[in-house]
Amino acid sequence: MRIARVWFGLHALVVLAGVVMQLFVTSGVMGGRYESAAARMANVFAYFTIQSNLIVGFTGLLLAIRPHRTSTVFRTLRLDGVLAIAVTGIVFHLVLAGLQDLTGWAWVANLLLHTVSPLLGVLGWLLFGPRGAVTSRIIGWSAVYPLAWVAFTLVRGAIDGFYPYPFIDVTALGYPRVAVNCLVIAVLFVALAFGAMLLDRLLGRGLDDADEPGGRREVQHRPAEPSRE
Repeated sequence: MRIARVWFGLHALVVLAGVVMQLFVTSGVMGGRYESAAARMANVFAYFTIQSNLIVGFTGLLLAIRPHRTSTVFRTLRLDGVLAIAVTGIVFHLVLAGLQDLTGWAWVANLLLHTVSPLLGVLGWLLFGPRGAVTSRIIGWSAVYPLAWVAFTLVRGAIDGFYPYPFIDVTALGYPRVAVNCLVIAVLFVALAFGAMLLDRLLGRGLDDADEPGGRREVQHRPAEPSRE
């Protein structure tokens, strides 16, 4: 339990450091769409990378404070965080990494948010769980966040012309191509979700002590006692 809590706490610190560095770097970038530093910093939170890091970091912090959490809201947020950070790492390294040439603090922030955090998130889930938290119902709820992000991004882009990533830039690609790109990422998200559910069940069977951080007792309610009347 202690190792798990340290791992989750370390991940939360990595996320905090990465986001703070990114805000610092962005505040000093002159020119572009937004003139003021405050506007540029606020716009950082429109990126899926930042949001996925914040979700996985926040839920990791909660697990570091108290590992035994069973609510539907927490299980949904935790699955969202793990899946979103996995997608962030995969899409960045397969599609976006070659488009950037970063140095200094920008390079460090990028490394933390796109490489270190995804590795800590996925490995932390594999090693420490919590187990028994992924069900088809939770997967359904977890789909709300990425769908909402896509909808918000497209609506905002139609209004002010800003798109955070090249693969969702309607101005450059058009709606049909963007729809295909989003569909590919959606398939990846769903595949990871159901893969996580399968792994969750397989890894849960190997637990000898249900009181450990990854044990099923974390997410299952105690059966009602039979009436003694």
